[in-house]
Amino acid sequence: MVWLSSAGYPNNADKSNKTSREVARLMWEQIAKVAGCRLPHEERKPQQVGKSFEAATRRYLEEAFGLLQHLRPGDWRFYLNAHIQDFAQYRHLADLTEALHAHPALRAALGDYLIAPDIIVAREPLPDKAINRGENLVEGRVIAGLSPLRRVNNTVPLLHASISCKWTIRSDRSQNVRTEGLNPIRNRKGHTPHIVVVTAEPHPGRLASLALGTGDLDCVYHVALPELQQAVAAAGDETAQGLLETMISGQRLRDISDLPLDLAV
Repeated sequence: MVWLSSAGYPNNADKSNKTSREVARLMWEQIAKVAGCRLPHEERKPQQVGKSFEAATRRYLEEAFGLLQHLRPGDWRFYLNAHIQDFAQYRHLADLTEALHAHPALRAALGDYLIAPDIIVAREPLPDKAINRGENLVEGRVIAGLSPLRRVNNTVPLLHASISCKWTIRSDRSQNVRTEGLNPIRNRKGHTPHIVVVTAEPHPGRLASLALGTGDLDCVYHVALPELQQAVAAAGDETAQGLLETMISGQRLRDISDLPLDLAV
């Protein structure tokens, strides 16, 4: 995913911004040194980078979360670009979407409800036998007769987390991400899933466009936060350094290694 451009800066840097170029270079030099490798000189289409980033993030989360079964047991599934209407809290959106497609004027007024986050983490409903493993906790329609965690009541997965992957952050993408986050909040029938962003953006100002504020996103996770902190400090930009520390101390920016544990809550 990462390579050096012909001008010598990493591909997640903004070529028109000095701070972005310098921080990205220092950040990836640290990572390459630890890994014992060099960044290649090559070119790939931005869309290819995005897809690779999504796939790598999904793979990491599935493997890391799998190690936390003792903290958050369950049959967990990790999907790429699945529609939220396929999950328990949003099944009603399938009927609504069908109606909107049948009536273009209505669709123009209300918008489109087909939302496909980059990564969805979901939990499969459980058979009563598994729930009653220690003692009888549920029975027929008398006890917990409506809970979607019971497979007898619900046959589709429960959406646990909606994760947006952004290799870089630009002003137009910030608003798109916030809109994506608000849709699952407003349209749910059930609990609100975790709604987070994973990014490799090197510029603290760009990170702040997503991380600062509350309500539509739980938190922003950086792929290399310790290395980013060191890179920003080495670049000598005091404004950027202060902004970065504000986001971290304000619990709006964390490292990707924090995300599996946060999903276990």
